[in-house]
Amino acid sequence: MVFRRLMNTPAGLLLGNSGLSGRKAARLGAALMIAGVLAACQADEFTAGPNKAQQPVSASIKRKMNDLNMSSTSPIMIRIFKEESALEVWKQTRTGKYQLLDEFEICKWSGKLGPKFKEGDRQAPEGFYEITPALMNPNSSYHLAFNLGYPNSYDRSHGRTGSHLMVHGACSSRGCYAMTDEQVQDIYALARDSFKGGQRSFQVQAFPFRMTPENMARHRDSEHMEFWKMLKTGYDHFEITQTPPQISVCEKKYVFDATTLVEGVPFRASAKCPDYQVSPSIATAVASKQRRDNEKYQQLAARFDARDERQKRWEERSNRLAEALGGGEDDTNPAVATAETAAPDVQPAAETATPAVPAEAAPAAQRRPGSAVETAFAPQDQSGGGSVGSFFKRWVPFGPKASEEGAGVGPIETEVVPDTKPN
Repeated sequence: MVFRRLMNTPAGLLLGNSGLSGRKAARLGAALMIAGVLAACQADEFTAGPNKAQQPVSASIKRKMNDLNMSSTSPIMIRIFKEESALEVWKQTRTGKYQLLDEFEICKWSGKLGPKFKEGDRQAPEGFYEITPALMNPNSSYHLAFNLGYPNSYDRSHGRTGSHLMVHGACSSRGCYAMTDEQVQDIYALARDSFKGGQRSFQVQAFPFRMTPENMARHRDSEHMEFWKMLKTGYDHFEITQTPPQISVCEKKYVFDATTLVEGVPFRASAKCPDYQVSPSIATAVASKQRRDNEKYQQLAARFDARDERQKRWEERSNRLAEALGGGEDDTNPAVATAETAAPDVQPAAETATPAVPAEAAPAAQRRPGSAVETAFAPQDQSGGGSVGSFFKRWVPFGPKASEEGAGVGPIETEVVPDTKPN
C-alpha cells in the first residue's frame, strides 16, 4: 500500500518516467519509501482536522447514547483501573442514574500499583479528582488532554507533590494515563459536551484495580492496603447508588456522601471532621455490601494463605533434595544422605491431603515468580529405572507425577549429580 501511494505521487511518477540514472533513482526511491514507512507508524494514522477540540463524538458513541436513553449533553463520570488498563466513561441517562457508556483500553500508564507520592516518581495517581473546564487542554502536544488536578486536597494533606498529570493522547506516559488519539478524541468530546449541558465538573475515580473481594485478597499483603480500603468505600458508594459520590476530605482521609449537621461548617482536609451524616439508606446499603465483601475476602485470603503455605513447603523440600543430591565431592554415600534428609519430610496421607484451591481462586498466572512448581528441575534421563528423576518421585509425596512410578525402581546411580536448583 505504501509503495502504491508513492508511485501515485509526482516523485513516484518521476521515478517511473524520467531519465534519472539508476543510482539516483534508487536513492530517491529509498528515501521516499522510508518516509512512507515512518508515516505508516504514526499512532492509528488518526487525524481529526485542524479544529480537533470541536469535533463531534464518533458515530458508534452516538448510537450507544441513543440506545441507552442518554442526552448528548448529560453529565459524565470516569473510572480508571490500572491493573486492567481500563478507562470507563459513565453517563447519566434520562432517568437520572448513570450507566456505562463505553470502556476504553488504556494505551499506557506509568509506574506501578499504588498512589503517587512526589514529583518525578513517574507514578500515575490514584484517588478521586474533579475535572473543571479550566483543566481541559484543547491545544495539548498529546493531541487532546485534560488535567487530573493532582494533587487534590487529600494529596496535599499528605504532603504529596506532582504536576501536569493528565489523561491525554499520543500513547506516551510519564505519570499520566495515555490513550490513543482516536480514543481521547471521543473522551474529550464527551467531557466538552457535558460542560455544554451545564455540568460544572466531572469526577475521575482512579483505582489500582476493580475493587472486588478477589482482587483485594490477591493484594492483601500490599503496603497500600489501608489506602485502598478507603478508596473501596467510595467505589462501593457508586456501585450502590449509580451516582458519583460527593467527595469530602477531613482528618487526611476521604469521606463520601457526607453532609455536615451544622449548616455552613466546611470540611477541611487536615482538620478534625465536623459532625456529619450519610443518608441512612445509602449507609445501610453500603454497610451490607461491605459485610458480604469482607466475608468473601476472608474466605479467599485463607485459601490464598493455605496455597502459599503449601508452596513454601514444596520449595523447602525441593531445595533440601536438590542440596542433598548435589552435595559435593565429600559425600561418601549420596544415596544414604539423600534418603536421611528426605525421609523426615514424608508425612501421612491424612496430614498432607490439604484441600485443593479452586482454579479460579489460584490461577496459574498468579503464581509467584520463581515458584518451585514452575522451576523444579525435571529428570533428564528417561531411559533407566535408576535415574535421579525416579528417586525424586519416590521421596516427594506430592506433585503431578508422584504416583506414576511402579514398585520396581532401580538403584540410584551415584555418579549422576544434577545441577543445583536455581533460586
